[in-house]
Amino acid sequence: MKKFLLLLPLIWTCKQDVAAFSKEKVPDSAVVSTSIPAAATTLKFAGYTWIIKTGTGLGPGPNSWGERNAWVDAAGLLHLKLSYDKATLKWLCAGITSKENFGHGTYQWQIQGPASTLDKNVVAGLFHYAGPDGFNELDIEFARWGEAAKPNVNYSVYPAAGSKGKQQRITTEWKQSGGTASTHRYTWTNESVVVKSMNGFYNDDTNMFFTHTFLPPLAVIPTDKMPVKMNLWCFRGMPPSDGKEVELVIRSFKFTPAP
Repeated sequence: MKKFLLLLPLIWTCKQDVAAFSKEKVPDSAVVSTSIPAAATTLKFAGYTWIIKTGTGLGPGPNSWGERNAWVDAAGLLHLKLSYDKATLKWLCAGITSKENFGHGTYQWQIQGPASTLDKNVVAGLFHYAGPDGFNELDIEFARWGEAAKPNVNYSVYPAAGSKGKQQRITTEWKQSGGTASTHRYTWTNESVVVKSMNGFYNDDTNMFFTHTFLPPLAVIPTDKMPVKMNLWCFRGMPPSDGKEVELVIRSFKFTPAP
């Protein structure tokens, strides 16, 4: 039986900082972690340009963010890595932000890696955010927010800026099956936000382990076009409790505009 919980409001967030799909299955290949390459300020991925986050004492966290912790390999796959820098004795997080603003449509990510088994202090986010804080945000976050007993997947919708709406959130406990491949998607319209997550790489709803529809009047749907962001970071700046580095591979990102 699926376990989920609807909470209002969300305490921990990523702040600061559908057209038809094919039913063909994508092969589930293994992650090959590579060493971190030379630094860059932007990268090209999935046909878009992304700004790489860098700096110290920046939210969420606060954390330190490394230019070398986000890169695209020779196969065109995006790597996000949380690493320990022995020179500075700091954990370095990874984050990217699209140069382009995106509006209504369907957003899909295919991820290779341990998204379901992240340490309790590690957060991975796939989201829109334009702010101000508390408004204009859509999230899929893999996180336990520092408590091992909390559900490990979080979906949330923040209201349109200027409204009196409140953030809506739903969580689920995900026990990943069939390897480390997963697909996560949301469809954003002016009337709803529909979230879906699948075990494996699929362009349809095969092996879906969770879905939910955010609807008015509880959810005040954002209306502004916003950048898309992806990140891997330490909750409240706390290091992973297991002391281990983490690497996730985003095999694909796909945006299908609303008709």
